Amino acid sequence: MLIIGIAGGTGSGKTTVVQQIMNELPDTEVGIISQDSYYKATDNLSFDERTLINFDHPRSIDFELLVEHLKELKAGQIIQQPIYSFVKHNRTKDYVTTHPRKVMIVEGILILSNPDLRDMFDIKIFVHADSDERLIRRLKRDIAERGRDMVEVLGRYQNTLKPMHDQFIEPSKAFADIIIPNDTYNTVAIDIVRTVINQKIS
Repeated sequence: MLIIGIAGGTGSGKTTVVQQIMNELPDTEVGIISQDSYYKATDNLSFDERTLINFDHPRSIDFELLVEHLKELKAGQIIQQPIYSFVKHNRTKDYVTTHPRKVMIVEGILILSNPDLRDMFDIKIFVHADSDERLIRRLKRDIAERGRDMVEVLGRYQNTLKPMHDQFIEPSKAFADIIIPNDTYNTVAIDIVRTVINQKIS
């Protein structure tokens, strides 16, 4: 099994890069795991308390479970991937049944910041985008998909997103094997990754 980690700041375009890599690759051979599914359960907190969680700090992620799930997939076992609700700020009771694939793509803002998880990646990719561009994308997404308003999104960006990006996410770029600038469609970098994957699954 080839495990690829794709990191980058919020709104950097990681999902777009994943889609570009998977384009023309057989769905039966490639699977995706999102770091966002592995935020820790917060059943012990009230909704108001949950809204105060710093979701951009590594301690908000259940890295132990994510690493364990990758080990199980690598061993040929099926996992039950959690589903997280950004509206309720908590895990739901549902799961996604995830089967082992020849290639597993793990994507998320903090995945290169954790040594145990990082060690499991055969290829480490960091998607870089201008900070203004990332903020604009985050604003559009959180308002449209997560029911937030502009004041809330901007407040979270200033108080947590930007400081956490500078402290944890940007420094993790140093661990990347490939850095993809996502200001334009970078065909060369995408083609290199896709070639490596094709060699693995052929």
